[in-house]
Amino acid sequence: MTNDVTHTADKTPAETPETTTGRRIYRPLTDIVETADGVTLTLEMPGVAAEDVDITLEKRVLTIKGKVHATQPEKLQLAYSEYGEGDFERAFTMSDDFDPDKIGAQVSNGVLTLTLPRAAEAQPKKITVTAS
Repeated sequence: MTNDVTHTADKTPAETPETTTGRRIYRPLTDIVETADGVTLTLEMPGVAAEDVDITLEKRVLTIKGKVHATQPEKLQLAYSEYGEGDFERAFTMSDDFDPDKIGAQVSNGVLTLTLPRAAEAQPKKITVTAS
């Protein structure tokens, strides 16, 4: 699996922030854990509900998008803001050894977790050695 963006230590706007909505697009911070069974991705996407996450896998490119609904304080005018609202988007190029039918995703408290199990034929095989 390769990451299509450079490493970042902060929530930063993506390299191509133009959108039809005029909103910012952020690259969610991501942790990747790889085991013999597969890969788990954990993405930080605050303010994104499960129904606002769109995950697609096309031609080995896993694309993750999350939409944030803008919050506006009722009957208040914002005097100063440091929190930049915007949507999230990130893409990863996958190897061929994952099973696309078994990819799972769940979101909880602003964290999206994707589980990408390896295909059965890509699993490591244990060869038993017997004494003769």
